[in-house]
Formats: sequence, structure tokens, C-alpha cells
Amino acid sequence: MSGSRIAALGHHQPARVLTNADLERMVDTNDTWIRQRTGIATRRIAGPDESVTDMVAAAAAKALAGSGLQPGELGMVVVATCSAIDRCPSIAAQVAARLGVPDAVCFDLNNGCAGFCTALATADHTIQAGAARHALVIGAEKMSDVTDWTDRSTCVLLGDGAGAAVLSTTEASGEIGPVVWGSDPARKDVVRLTDAWQPRFSQEGQAVFRWATSELPEAVELACHRAGLTTADLAGVVTHQANLRIIESLTRRLDLRADVVIARDVVDSGNTSAASVPIALSKLVERHELPSGGPVLLFSFGGGLSWAGQVVTCP
Repeated sequence: MSGSRIAALGHHQPARVLTNADLERMVDTNDTWIRQRTGIATRRIAGPDESVTDMVAAAAAKALAGSGLQPGELGMVVVATCSAIDRCPSIAAQVAARLGVPDAVCFDLNNGCAGFCTALATADHTIQAGAARHALVIGAEKMSDVTDWTDRSTCVLLGDGAGAAVLSTTEASGEIGPVVWGSDPARKDVVRLTDAWQPRFSQEGQAVFRWATSELPEAVELACHRAGLTTADLAGVVTHQANLRIIESLTRRLDLRADVVIARDVVDSGNTSAASVPIALSKLVERHELPSGGPVLLFSFGGGLSWAGQVVTCP
């Protein structure tokens, strides 16, 4: 069995920026209210002609170019999304066709906001088992399609985008740590995206906040333990960008060094569900804000209620 590593990253966000001032003209809200409760200042919104597939293809092309691989070398393409309209063919298959990938296994995975880290672990396991040498993993959402723009408690949160990672085999023990994942189906209705004909995102925000800040620190510590580390060893932390208050409350519960880089992309991008972790990670690496070779915790959580996380070596 061989391990895997993140060889390259890429992300894509729509050009349109929706500010808090814009939202003030749409619903009964204001910049102060939004910032105090969510920390969000802006979010990116895709146009009517920009699909989840379009965003996935853009992010995936950047990651593939950065990896130095040819499309034919990919053995797997997996897309984590809960907002894509297309059911069959999968978004992964459509993107593989655009990129010229000839014969990889392609499928979509829906684990809500926990989707990217779930897909990353799935690809890592596939490479460890020898079923592929290289894999393309993407988290992508067009949450604007499922936003209730009359609900001021949720429409201020959501944004669109895609983030991608290319995984490659390595003869070493691997640079992607063991995954910690699970769910609490008894609380499955706390975050909802239902009604096939006109789905709308809704959630019990306070319940999500209490769950994430009180119960998830133990799972984070377990992910570090399984990687042979403690939270004090981390160089960076990239959690699901749900809400700045959740991110800061969660990370305060951990024994982190003062110089640890904590992703706060939610301020500029909003909550992009399964896309939030890869977008935030890609930006930090692109800006050289994370040390190459350093251990970085990825941890995603959300609808289900589900969670998934692992420690990776920063490319």
C-alpha cells in the first residue's frame, strides 16, 4: 500500500461580488448586523449562465495545470456538491470530458458542507489501495441557486465557488492523515436543503453553533492524534467557512500556537458549503501564507449533521 499527497490546488470564484450594502437593499438587514453575527463582508455570486460544472472545470483545470500531470494520468475524478442540479451524467463526468480525461472513474458525492474532506479521504483510500495513482478532488457549490433571498437569517451567509486538489501517490507513508468522520442523523433536520423542484437552504443557526463549538473540538483533536500530532503541532487550520463566530469559537477551544494560520476566507467569500475548505486552502497556499511541508488541519462539518477532517502536509 502506498500513501498519497496533495500535489496541486486551484480555485475559482464568480466575478460578481455581493456586498452587505447590496443586501441592505434586498432584505431587512444592515452591515453591522451581518458582521456581528457572521463576520461576512462580501460573497461571490455566479451568474445565471455559470453552472456548478463551469466552476468545477475552472478550478480543476488550474489544479491539473499546477500538478504537471496529463489528463490521461488521472484515475479518479470526484466532485463534492449538494447544490448541483444535474443528476446524470455526474458533474465529475462532465468535467472529465471537458478536461480530456479518457477513462477515470467519475462520480459526485453529497455530504453537505462536509463533502470535500469526505471526498478527499475517499480519494486517499483509493490511492492507498492501489486503484488509482492520481485523483482529482473538487468541492463546488452554487448556493445562490438554493438561497431564499427573502430570509435575512440565511441569505446573508451563502456564496458560490469551487476549489480543487490533485492527489498523487507517494512511496512514503503518505502526506494525508487518517480521516475522522461521522454524523449525528438524529439531528439531520438542523440543516436542510429539501424539495427537489425548488430546493431552499434553511437551518437552525443556534443549534449548529452550539454543536460545532461544543462537540467538534474532540473530533479535531482525534484527527491530530491519528496523524501522530497534537493541535500544538499544527502550522495551519482550515475549517469549514460557515461563520466567523463558529471558526473563532472552535479554534479558541484548541491548544494552538499563536503563530498558527487560521483560515478566515468566510469574510470575503461567505459560506460556500463543500467548496469552502478547498477554496480557503488554495488561497492560503497561493499567497504563501502556509509553510510548505507544514501540517495543516482540514475540518469540514454541516448538514447531516456530518463531519470529516484530516491533517495534510501543505504542498
